[in-house]
Amino acid sequence: MPEPTPSPHDPVPIRGLHHFAWRCRDGEETRRFWEDLLGLPLVHVIENEHVPSTGEYCPYVHIFFQMRDGSYIAFFDLGDDIVAAPSPNTPAWVNHIALRVDTVEELRAAKARIEAAGVPVLGITDHHIIGSIYFFDPNGIRVELTTPTVPQAEMDAHARRARAALDDWTQRKARLREVRPHHG
Repeated sequence: MPEPTPSPHDPVPIRGLHHFAWRCRDGEETRRFWEDLLGLPLVHVIENEHVPSTGEYCPYVHIFFQMRDGSYIAFFDLGDDIVAAPSPNTPAWVNHIALRVDTVEELRAAKARIEAAGVPVLGITDHHIIGSIYFFDPNGIRVELTTPTVPQAEMDAHARRARAALDDWTQRKARLREVRPHHG
């Protein structure tokens, strides 16, 4: 019997992260940071002259580093030694990728290792549900390493309140817009 055709009203069956991709200034510099310092093995390299999705000519290498859960962080080296520019309308702390470690001890060890390599690290920051450290990779990507610090039951309670909390913020934001000019 054939599988039923999903309805356009069915949720998209997203299983998890496959990869996060970003531009890098230099593939080897990026490899040293993500593989040698952070321990994510380089597992795949794609070199191409044309972009498969658009067909445009743009020689590049696409490099993939694997995380323990099977997902990847990936980079495009376009061969021009240019790093991706930060967004001029967004504070540097906003856009980041957060990667999980299992314990506070692992977080402390990661902080020591990264600092020993000469990379400035902020934290450990207590977010009341997770502990986090923050640093930048050679491409200007803000990286957060984080670990849960509360039981799953507490996270489940937050999940049950998440929609109401967002609704409250949406109402508050509407009031804030009334008293301050909108920039954007």
